[in-house]
Amino acid sequence: MSTIMPQDELFRKAVAWICAAKGESQDSIPVLVEKAAVRFNLGPKDSEFLVKFLREQSGDAVLSES
Repeated sequence: MSTIMPQDELFRKAVAWICAAKGESQDSIPVLVEKAAVRFNLGPKDSEFLVKFLREQSGDAVLSES
């Protein structure tokens, strides 16, 4: 029997999964978000937000390392 989880909990789990997968995978951010969307049943708006947010975070990390 599956457990029903609130959407925000699924979103948090998806973010954690993407962060972990980024270090282990050569996949791009959009590919990882797509995999997470399928795995955690995220909608298109959640996916779009994740791609934008993760790209901005990656850009900030690159700028702060310089």
